[in-house]
Amino acid sequence: MEISTSKGYRRFAWITLVLIFLVIIAGSVVRTTGSGMGCPDWPKCFGKIIPPTCACELPDNYKEHYGEYRVKKAERFANLLESIGFEEEAEALRNDPNLSKEEDFNATKTWFEYVNRLVGFLAGNAVLILLIWTIIRYRKYRKLLFLTFLNLVLMGFEAWFGSIVVATNLVPWTITLHMFFALVIVGIQVRIILLAKGDTLKIIDVSKTFKRLFVAALILTFIQIIMGSQVRQEVDFMVKEGMDRAMWIDNMLGDFYFHRSFSWALLILNGVLWYMNYLKNTGIKAMNWIIGLILIEFITGILFSYAGMPAFGQPVHLLSASVLLGIQFYVLGQLQAKTTSTIE
Repeated sequence: MEISTSKGYRRFAWITLVLIFLVIIAGSVVRTTGSGMGCPDWPKCFGKIIPPTCACELPDNYKEHYGEYRVKKAERFANLLESIGFEEEAEALRNDPNLSKEEDFNATKTWFEYVNRLVGFLAGNAVLILLIWTIIRYRKYRKLLFLTFLNLVLMGFEAWFGSIVVATNLVPWTITLHMFFALVIVGIQVRIILLAKGDTLKIIDVSKTFKRLFVAALILTFIQIIMGSQVRQEVDFMVKEGMDRAMWIDNMLGDFYFHRSFSWALLILNGVLWYMNYLKNTGIKAMNWIIGLILIEFITGILFSYAGMPAFGQPVHLLSASVLLGIQFYVLGQLQAKTTSTIE
C-alpha cells in the first residue's frame, strides 16, 4: 500500500527529528561541562519543577537526602541487572565508591541539566503528537503506525534510562548505552520521514556494488560513534580521578587510537562513494554533505589530539557524527526504494 500523508505531517516529522538532534547536542553539552549531576533527582530537579538558582533555597542536608535517594534507586537497578544475568555489572555498581557522593550545588550545572531535560521533554511530546496524528489520520498504514509507536516507547525508555544514568552517578557504560538508543531513535525517525514521503520520495537507481559500499559506510559511522562514546568513557574515568584536561590524551587507552585510525577507513570509503557518485552522475547530492561532515569530524578530532580536547569541540564532534548518520539513513532509504538497477 502506497503511503500518502499531508505536507503538514511530513513537516512535523522533520521538526521532530530536529528536536531529537537537539536532545543529543544538549546531552553532549551537559556531559562536556560535567553537568550530568546538576539535578540529582528525576524527573524533577531538587524536588522542583523549576530548579533553584541558589543553595540557600535548599535544605542544609540536601546532600545526604539526595545521596540516599540515588543509592536506593541504583540498588533497584543493580537488582534488575542481576536478574537478567549481568551479575558482574550489578556488583560493580553496588561497590562503586562514587555512588554515595553528592556534589555541591552549582547553579550553572543545574540549569545546563535542566535545559537538557526540557529539550528532551519537547522532543518526547513531539514524538507523542506524531503518534496521535498517525492514529487519527494514518492508522491504516500499519508500518508507519508501528514505527511511530516504537519511537515513543524508545523515547520513554530513554527518559527512564536517563534517570538511571543520574541515579548511578554517571556510570560510564550507562551513558554509552544511552547514546546507542539515541542513535536507534534517529534511525527510526528518519525511516518514518521516508515512509511519510510516499510516492514523493526521490528514487535513486544505483549498482549493487554502490549500495553495498554505502551500507558498509553507514555501519562504519555507527561503529565510530559507539567507539567515540567508549573513548568518552575513558575521559569520564579520568575526570573522576581529578586528572587535568591537558593530560587526557597522554593517558588514553587503545579505544582512542582505534577510533582515530578507524576514521581514515570511514573517510576513504566515503571518498570512493563520492567519486562513484560523481563519475556515474548518480545524483546523490547528499554525498557532498556526507564528505563535509566527515571533514568536520576530522578537524575536531585533530583538535582533540593536539589542542587538549577543547570543550567546545566535543558537542560539535558528536552532533556532526549524529547528523552524518541521519543523512546516511535517509539516502539508504532512497537506494532501497529503487525497483531496478540501471547503473553498472
